[in-house]
Amino acid sequence: MEYDEKLALFRQARLNPFDRGEDEDRPQEGKTDLNIPELFNVTRTPSSDRTMDLGLAEDHFSRPVGSLVASDIEQLKLAIEECKKLILELPEHSERQKDTVVKLIHLRLKLQELKDPEEDEPNLRILLEHRFSKEKSKSVKQTCDKCSTIIWGLIQTWYTCTGCYYRCHSKCMNLITKPCVRSKVSHQSEYELSICPEIGLDRQDYRCAECRSPVSLRGVPSEARQCDYTGQYYCSTCHWNDTAVIPARVIHNWEFEPRKVCRSSMRYLTLMIPRPVLKLKEINPLLFNFVEELVEIRKLRQDILLMKPYFITCKEAMEARLLLQLQDRQHFVENDDMYSLQDLIDISTGRLSCSLTEIHTTFAKHIKLDCERCQAKGFVCELCKEGDILFPFDSHTSVCHDCSAVFHRDCYYDNSTTCPKCTRFTERKQDDIPEEKKA
Repeated sequence: MEYDEKLALFRQARLNPFDRGEDEDRPQEGKTDLNIPELFNVTRTPSSDRTMDLGLAEDHFSRPVGSLVASDIEQLKLAIEECKKLILELPEHSERQKDTVVKLIHLRLKLQELKDPEEDEPNLRILLEHRFSKEKSKSVKQTCDKCSTIIWGLIQTWYTCTGCYYRCHSKCMNLITKPCVRSKVSHQSEYELSICPEIGLDRQDYRCAECRSPVSLRGVPSEARQCDYTGQYYCSTCHWNDTAVIPARVIHNWEFEPRKVCRSSMRYLTLMIPRPVLKLKEINPLLFNFVEELVEIRKLRQDILLMKPYFITCKEAMEARLLLQLQDRQHFVENDDMYSLQDLIDISTGRLSCSLTEIHTTFAKHIKLDCERCQAKGFVCELCKEGDILFPFDSHTSVCHDCSAVFHRDCYYDNSTTCPKCTRFTERKQDDIPEEKKA
């Protein structure tokens, strides 16, 4: 008899101790009186008999009712233990052993379902500034950030914080003590700028910096793992050996090698990475002397700021939404000195230089070639009065800091007099002064 046929006959003859009636003790007409151990080719032993009674012969995939839940959990635990013993007794890699392993997995899933029964959970829950949204995905494998165990989406309810992406079982939510990291990002948008500011385990009283459980470098009772961002030590539950680029190492050493960080630091750095909070010329101005790419990016950003007035007064540019090409880096059209950690990472890889140069070329083409209205806002060098129309973002020009007039660079620096446009402004102001005040 084939295995599938045996399994089908077994399912027809399965016995449920909670639903067994008096008529089940005698064979019924049209049904086969099956010998369960013989069907699965298992030799009868006290161990195997008990396994079949507790595990293989029961329908654990129908939900018990009422007071039977507690006893069913105990029955499942016994069946799981007996299945483990049977797996060790059966020949290794045999079909019978594989079938028993599959049954063991089903029993464990059923046990987990009974421990964490499906309820009508709310779709949104707010706790410690977390905004937990109920997840509907059943097949994605995730790990609970609270208990560090796998989330079985098929049979367990779980939530994800929409702010910091903290994931946990529904049953673990009331055990959460850590507030949402996004609130910290909103109220305190700044990095730790000291490289791994370690204070030592003794200052932490040999306890995890987050959950305060005992830790030690020897791993007893729990391994102490250092977070390279905060410099503090954490237990294995709060520190999963995740890696991230450390802002302090980037700013001071121009080093981008990912380092091990704790879970809370990982979430904080993930939320902070696109935020422009680093003012390099104040934190480490010498960095521009050693990193040529930074100088190039700063010049491109300065040019884009000079182009911005042309776009906000140009109807065609507004309709084409040219400035939206920088919507992922909005700070590039607001200032030229603030950087995000993502900017610095992209500068080191060369990605930002390529994309920003392309955008710069598109902007310049619109102003100098495509749009007559923007061309009309160009300048003529008043010192030599020769050459093409000049724009403040041209590489061979200089701009007067007082009146924003544009000149050829060579003409501007060779000129021994003041700016002609500034001179005219001064003369006009003097002409507007009444004769009485002049006297």
